[in-house]
Amino acid sequence: MEPDLFTAAAEDRQLKDPSSSPLAVRMRPRTLDEVVGQQHLLKPGAPLRRLVGEGSGGPAGPSSVILWGPPGIGKTTLAYVVSLATQKRFVELSAITAGVKEVRAVIDGARRASGGYGKETVLFLDEIHRFSKAQQDSLLPAVENRWVTLIAATTENPYFAIISPLLSRSLLLTLESLTDDDLRSLVHRALTEERGLGGAVTLSDDAEAHLLRIAGGDARRALTALEAAAGAAISKGEDEITLETVEETVDRAAVKYDRDGDQHYDVASALIKSIRGSDVDAALHYLARMIEAGEDPRFIARRLMISASEDIGLADPTALPTAVAAAQAVAMIGFPEAALTLSHATIALALAPKSNAATNAIFAAQADVRKGMAGPVPAHLRDGHYKGAAKLGHAQGYVYPHDVPGAIAAQQYAPDAVQGRHYYEPTRYGAEARYADVVEKVRGRLRGDGGQADARP
Repeated sequence: MEPDLFTAAAEDRQLKDPSSSPLAVRMRPRTLDEVVGQQHLLKPGAPLRRLVGEGSGGPAGPSSVILWGPPGIGKTTLAYVVSLATQKRFVELSAITAGVKEVRAVIDGARRASGGYGKETVLFLDEIHRFSKAQQDSLLPAVENRWVTLIAATTENPYFAIISPLLSRSLLLTLESLTDDDLRSLVHRALTEERGLGGAVTLSDDAEAHLLRIAGGDARRALTALEAAAGAAISKGEDEITLETVEETVDRAAVKYDRDGDQHYDVASALIKSIRGSDVDAALHYLARMIEAGEDPRFIARRLMISASEDIGLADPTALPTAVAAAQAVAMIGFPEAALTLSHATIALALAPKSNAATNAIFAAQADVRKGMAGPVPAHLRDGHYKGAAKLGHAQGYVYPHDVPGAIAAQQYAPDAVQGRHYYEPTRYGAEARYADVVEKVRGRLRGDGGQADARP
């Protein structure tokens, strides 16, 4: 039996009655020129062009491709376009539901199709990082023998998630998130092209802005929302899709938030001040507003890292590592899952004990330096690792702290201009209380008037 009979039948039905398919399906790119975004992979001579044989004398190329990027940016679409451009049958599997048995069945079918019909196969394997090492190993014979052209998609770093033998045999392509301009171009085409809405309706500026926000960089989500809003507008006898219509059909109110205007800074400020004030619920409200408005998750993560040092500091030494870990996770996973990580960090920071002692300490030290209170480094602290240093008295008389009891040497460290100045004044909040207990003991030992016991916590 012809292996892609059902695919051919489905495509035939779509050609006869395009309106029967969802808008997202009708607007699916048929050539690389119709793909939005990923211009670094689509310019002349770029990897995707070479993959389909453009400018290389034929389509011979790698038998395995790995597409790495955040969700909703068109990895499946790219695989489908490659199959069309190379005139190969397209088979899709998800590593979430498929196993070795299903993969082997597709490979066997591909070998039969190639031998019986001369039709090669593109196997698109989504979420390949969910496959175990043994499951990924099962793909190697098909890749090495070119029984299929494997196009695998992953949202995880392939150097950690994919076995080395498969990675070394693959062309790794890093995909970028779709921008608002990319989605705007796609929406405009969907509004005007015959296979789309054919000019039946227009889209107001504020409705378009809201549509792009709720899409969150996902082309399918944008087209699905546009189709629903267009249907509602037409049913009401309207020839323009308004903001109200989009809100009604998508059941998601427009967030009054301009990423380039006052709201951007006002809401960000309110988030940080709510964390500083330990109001976890208010902080989560402002975080939700930023997420729903399509704020860059990396911007939010940067603000949380600043907050961890500015408002929490040593009152909870785990706050900064938590914020940094959140920023790293956000950079790797993107929205929508990044919302969970940002919530995690926001709650931890809001409920942490607060101290601005570290902030005040560096501000006070910087203020003295700006006043000219610097002075020369004490001679015994200067670099002594060069010929002639001893003659200058550099590093002479330096007491190595590890050679004295308690590892705190009574000697001068600060320049004369600021000797005796105390910049760090710890609070009694949270974990910083132990620093408050020890700081005066340490300072006493440095002055030479403390005991021999270890003053550190």
